[in-house]
Amino acid sequence: MGRHVPAVTRALDILELFLEGDGALSAPDITRKLGLPRTTVHELVTTLAARNYLVTVPEQPGRYRLGVRTYQLGSRYAEQLDLAAEGQRVAREVAETCDETVHVAVLEDTDVIYIAKVDSTHAVRMVSAAGRKLPAHCTSVGKMLLASLPEPELRARLEGRELVGMTPHSITDPEALQQALADIRARGLATEHRESNPDVSCVAAPVRDSAGRVVAALSVSVPMIRWTEERGAELAELAAKGAADLSLRLGHRGRRA
Repeated sequence: MGRHVPAVTRALDILELFLEGDGALSAPDITRKLGLPRTTVHELVTTLAARNYLVTVPEQPGRYRLGVRTYQLGSRYAEQLDLAAEGQRVAREVAETCDETVHVAVLEDTDVIYIAKVDSTHAVRMVSAAGRKLPAHCTSVGKMLLASLPEPELRARLEGRELVGMTPHSITDPEALQQALADIRARGLATEHRESNPDVSCVAAPVRDSAGRVVAALSVSVPMIRWTEERGAELAELAAKGAADLSLRLGHRGRRA
């Protein structure tokens, strides 16, 4: 386990004080409650205020309350909770329609994390689990999410990264990945054939929030023994409908960021 950084710990201790009482504290209050040196408290409070984690109370000079940045973090946390819960519900509905494995995933740097999953009832099905992390470039959900990033952000995330394959069919060439992502942007759908699992194909569609931003992707996975071009087209339509339904539940109304 990594070493705790004392300055960060103290800053978090200060923020957590505001969970108590009337929500307004002065630097002397913080000094007394935490037993920290006055100079340290002054520096930490000044830094937190500069980053909008704390703001001064206009009618109470020298006192602080939580700033808008803490609200934004809390709102994002709530959005993630809603996304996981609603994603599980929609994944279940899609799985009941096609009887294949359905995932909802989000992007973390250059990996995807599965936040919802519903299994197929078939004896032969994809083995996976919610919470699993995989390289984004090897999965349909990951390629969908990478393709949705602004170009500068995509370059920054991929710069200097080795594209390690999971199977012989994984994309490991940067130029091939860029072309694949361009095709995904044009289609609005992503596919994966045996790239993360040699026995599975997947198709994924983007999930958008109320501002039109792509925040997740929904995929349908099917073993190769049940995959045909016709079946793939059916599953692509179901994935797109499921992603649209989940987007609607997150407040999306057709606007694109």
